[in-house]
Amino acid sequence: MDEGIRINKYLSSSGMCSRREADVIIQNGDVTVDGKVAENGTRVFEGQVVLYKGEPVIPKEEKIYIALHKPLGITCTTDRRDPDNIIDFISMGDRIFPIGRLDKNSSGLIILTNDGSIVNKVLRAENGHEKEYEVRVDKKIDPSFENKMENGLPILDQITLPCEVEITGPHTFKIILHQGLNRQIRRMCEYLGYRVVKLRRIRFLNIHLGNLKVGAHRPLTREEINGLTGRL
Repeated sequence: MDEGIRINKYLSSSGMCSRREADVIIQNGDVTVDGKVAENGTRVFEGQVVLYKGEPVIPKEEKIYIALHKPLGITCTTDRRDPDNIIDFISMGDRIFPIGRLDKNSSGLIILTNDGSIVNKVLRAENGHEKEYEVRVDKKIDPSFENKMENGLPILDQITLPCEVEITGPHTFKIILHQGLNRQIRRMCEYLGYRVVKLRRIRFLNIHLGNLKVGAHRPLTREEINGLTGRL
């Protein structure tokens, strides 16, 4: 809010009235900004106190949902002490959070939002959320690889849940996970004697990376938001 927001828009965004009704309220002299009676055209800046008939007016925060093609080297953390944190990379303020995680050496789709209730739902239930990845390993894939990966492997003191694997080339495969263990794909491959050399997430639930360029982001469509919020 560096350039401020017009007072009528500020009032309407609080849900107390329409913008047209706000114009009338302002003309009646019922609104103050930092103790001064507001006029049509007055702009409200961050930190200022807006009162309507002596009562504070707090605007509702607009919900933001963004799909980012995370580059390699960016960390999915909100800790600003990390020079590679995703918040500074996307430059949309402090109140936006990544949904889930994607490790620093992986690229691809990550969803960010200021809707804390959605983030909390992901943190409470990592299992069951479909996530699809494209993976390249360091050597030719053995014929038994697909079956072993799909039926579960012992990592982090547990057996991984069943997943879906499609071999796409001598060194490449796609995998759909239904859980979110730390560095799960890399650990599963390591257990079978492979090293992941490239890992990219291409889908999270109903949201696809598509042709979004590395480092670019886009707002989710209404259909994607409805699908996301309805399935978490």
